[in-house]
Amino acid sequence: MKLTFTKGTGKFDRLDIVAADGPRPPIDCPKQGIIPHDMVHWAVESIAEAAGFLHLIADGGDGGFRTGIEDRTAQSVERLVEMFQGEGWSQTALPDDEFIALYAVTCEDRGDTPLPITGVLLTAIRARMAEVSAQWAAVPEGGKMVLELPGHPQ
Repeated sequence: MKLTFTKGTGKFDRLDIVAADGPRPPIDCPKQGIIPHDMVHWAVESIAEAAGFLHLIADGGDGGFRTGIEDRTAQSVERLVEMFQGEGWSQTALPDDEFIALYAVTCEDRGDTPLPITGVLLTAIRARMAEVSAQWAAVPEGGKMVLELPGHPQ
């Protein structure tokens, strides 16, 4: 699956997705001072072995916009994405044990089951986040960055 992020000149960036069964409607991504939220999804879902928003799309769904919102694994992935997004905003990585504990509390507060995560997984996702953040920072306004979701080629 091919993801094309376009850096906007206003309040939004844009994501265009082409899955194996064809293109999806474009997604406006509100600027948030770090990489777009859906790029955080890519960083997490390209490493973690759990199906979230992007994998739902790759598998022929709409990513939860209309269906799949009840997918419990996708909801657990969403909580994980939110955790990494928070680290991006604060520019501070929590110690692994604190991250895992806070993730568990966040999931429990929302009625979700935490995914089994380890320090090794966190390190890999943080490295992916740093890499994609540096690449996105180098993209000029109006420029594009193309990513592919591993295991789901276009």
